[in-house]
Amino acid sequence: MSKTLTLTQQLIAMASVTPSDLGCQKLMTDILAPLGFTCEAIQSGNVSNLWARKGTQAPLIVFAGHTDVVPTGPIEKWHSDPFVPTIRHGMLFGRGAADMKSSIAAMLVAAEEFVQQHPDHPGSIGFLITSDEEGPATDGTVVVCELLKQRAEQLDYCIVGEPTSNLHFGDTIKNGRRGSMSGKLVIHGVQGHIAYPQLAKNPIHLAAPAITELTQEVWDQANEYYLPTSFQISNIHAGTGASNVIAGHLDIDFNFRFSTASPAQGLQQRVHAILDRHGLHYDLDWTINGQPFLTPKGILSEALSKAILSETGLHTELSTTGGTSDGRFIAQICPQVIEFGPINASIHKINEHIAVTEIEPLKNIYRKTLENILL
Repeated sequence: MSKTLTLTQQLIAMASVTPSDLGCQKLMTDILAPLGFTCEAIQSGNVSNLWARKGTQAPLIVFAGHTDVVPTGPIEKWHSDPFVPTIRHGMLFGRGAADMKSSIAAMLVAAEEFVQQHPDHPGSIGFLITSDEEGPATDGTVVVCELLKQRAEQLDYCIVGEPTSNLHFGDTIKNGRRGSMSGKLVIHGVQGHIAYPQLAKNPIHLAAPAITELTQEVWDQANEYYLPTSFQISNIHAGTGASNVIAGHLDIDFNFRFSTASPAQGLQQRVHAILDRHGLHYDLDWTINGQPFLTPKGILSEALSKAILSETGLHTELSTTGGTSDGRFIAQICPQVIEFGPINASIHKINEHIAVTEIEPLKNIYRKTLENILL
């Protein structure tokens, strides 16, 4: 077995469900320190973070990722213990196999091979790792980024090891992500007997035209990098459960997935304008889960695409689809942030897995990207 595969198995065997790390970052430190990396453990609450750097000169290229994994779900539904890495039919099964312990292992071995082959390489290499990506994400990467900002440590390039490949390994890299913003809307009415509607105000009826307008609004247009901004209602509730009572209020949860073309504040203003235009009495609380970020085509995407082509023969595509990631925090201190990793079809699912034959090429792509940028 390759060192990358063995290391992936070691990491999977550590049941590091958010926010636990359970020794994953200690294992990383044991590998990086002998290579000349200065490794700093940064604890925030019950979250473990690691900042490791080799070199002091620009450019600084950073590998970023997380050692935490999502809960397993019903263990009895797994074909094998999710924390006992198991190879069946050419697939490595285990929680974190694709998201993202294989990427962590590949990054480590890629850096090790690169440093051993080029001990006096120009520039610097870093690792930014957290155990809080799958959870609230309040004590993880955002904390390390703030610390690096205070120190004026300038990151030039960052590769986040999220599983980005779609149908074939290497077919997709993420050069940005949409923002996520949620709203909790309460439309107020007057509760009453359903036989005497003139004595009540039905918030469902009152809100219906505004809901229709919100769902049909064109918030922006698609462009080279982003799909149009999406507005979706996720939950809606009103009433007491009785069939003869008009509800006193209507509760709606909704979410925007938005691009850099539509700032969060502008979307909020437009929603309020629609609600006000319909004369509704309402309360609306906003939560911005993450701001969008975008890395246009440039040095990092070209270096990574070239590495993918040489290893897989595929011309990769740039994409900004999917959910949020820690790239949104890193993009605040780094001008070029790209995400690349394994096929994402099984992530967060029962029997999560990765093809064994893709683990070594993943490591090679990371190493070749280092070579393309630093040599």
